[in-house]
Amino acid sequence: MSETDTPVQQNVFGEPLDLCSEKPLTGWFRDGCCNTDEGDRGAHTVCAKVTDEFLQWLKSDGNDLITPHPEFGFPGLKDGDCWCVCAGSYARAVEAGVACKLYLSRTNIRTLELIPIEKLKPFALDLS
Repeated sequence: MSETDTPVQQNVFGEPLDLCSEKPLTGWFRDGCCNTDEGDRGAHTVCAKVTDEFLQWLKSDGNDLITPHPEFGFPGLKDGDCWCVCAGSYARAVEAGVACKLYLSRTNIRTLELIPIEKLKPFALDLS
């Protein structure tokens, strides 16, 4: 692989990471996927389908994703939107009993450094 090639990042199953959301456009790189790198201190790696309850809790936890910020092209999130949320925030939401559903095929494998797969599976929308 040359230095200009970007490796395809993997989901929690070790497969190529699926798209999380283009409307609204999400991701650390605003590429629609929960891709990450060393500069992503928040580890925006969990593809969550947010709920009002989760968004309100997240705001109280210090991350307001409800308020629009048009100057940054951010429309604000609403119930049912998909978004790459920080793994640490998601882990705290699980512990607080307010975690929303998520997509494992769209969640970056790096999430497993902070949250065991067993804690994610009960919230998965894409397990049969």
